[in-house]
Amino acid sequence: MRAWGQELGFSAIGFAATDLGDAEHGLMAWLAAGYHGGMDYMARHGANRAKPAELLPGTATIISARMDYLPDAADAWCNLADPERAYVSRYALGRDYHKLIRGRLQQLGERLAAATGGCMFRAFSDSAPVMEVELAGKAALGWRGKHTLLLDRCGSWSFLGELFVDLAFEPDVPGAGHCGSCQACIEICPTQAILAPYKLDARRCISYLTIEHAGPVPIELRPLMGNRIYGCDDCQLACPWNRFARFSAEPDFQARNQLDSTTLLEIFAWNESEFLKRLEGSAIRRIGHERWLRNIAIALGNALAHAPENAAAIVNALHARSDHPSAQLREHLQWALSQQSRNNADRT
Repeated sequence: MRAWGQELGFSAIGFAATDLGDAEHGLMAWLAAGYHGGMDYMARHGANRAKPAELLPGTATIISARMDYLPDAADAWCNLADPERAYVSRYALGRDYHKLIRGRLQQLGERLAAATGGCMFRAFSDSAPVMEVELAGKAALGWRGKHTLLLDRCGSWSFLGELFVDLAFEPDVPGAGHCGSCQACIEICPTQAILAPYKLDARRCISYLTIEHAGPVPIELRPLMGNRIYGCDDCQLACPWNRFARFSAEPDFQARNQLDSTTLLEIFAWNESEFLKRLEGSAIRRIGHERWLRNIAIALGNALAHAPENAAAIVNALHARSDHPSAQLREHLQWALSQQSRNNADRT
């Protein structure tokens, strides 16, 4: 199975039992604290996430798979340091990973079924109420980092997927964590969303705000978002283990549409048709054009606060959207324009 997984492009394959121990308690406490924000589906499925055997009755083993995705893209820290450039999370620079991972896992399941004379299996990749990091840890694919992502000695730039099967495999033995006393991910978080080791408040997380959150972004958090328009990688960029990360050889994970180096003004100019066409096959497409513009408007406002040479062009671009039918977007545009005034006031 491990050899087949490697042939399909997975960097690691592990085996876990269906019992997740005390994971349910931790999940329910996180939900009770409201840290899931507007992700109602998290609360809706609730404890079911900690009971994988109930998701597919008859499941005896969960085969967990990891696939490296880090693209050989423009320097991330360099982009973050330039307020007029757009920062897109590394995982979303290429094509949407969900179908690719599930497709490869489906092939793995079919090969297993053929070799065993038939078995029941089902593939998942962020497509069902599955505690992926918990399962990957149980399958000895790594440990949960303090930023709550899966880590191994080659870092955290990897996608996860699962194959539920009705065959009994010997579970792998989880290893120990290796974060030690390091607090780099906690200290670097722009919005301090990592409240403590292994405790994330999604309501403050830039990834949540730019992707999952449909409403207005809290005003106090907007200046902290900088030029991050889709997701945030700061906690991973700061992690010492990611110095050993491997670039992905998967063509679908490489940057498309110059998303690793584009300017905010370039992509703010896309109309809805251009947005849909250029981002066809991308995970970004699902947030829709309006939320895309909302995120970029915040970033343009933050750029104005730095008094850029292109300030006039930014102001003109924001004004050009002032008749947008969305009242929410118009409010974000007005906020962005106000940042130039705030910058001028600060300078005087």
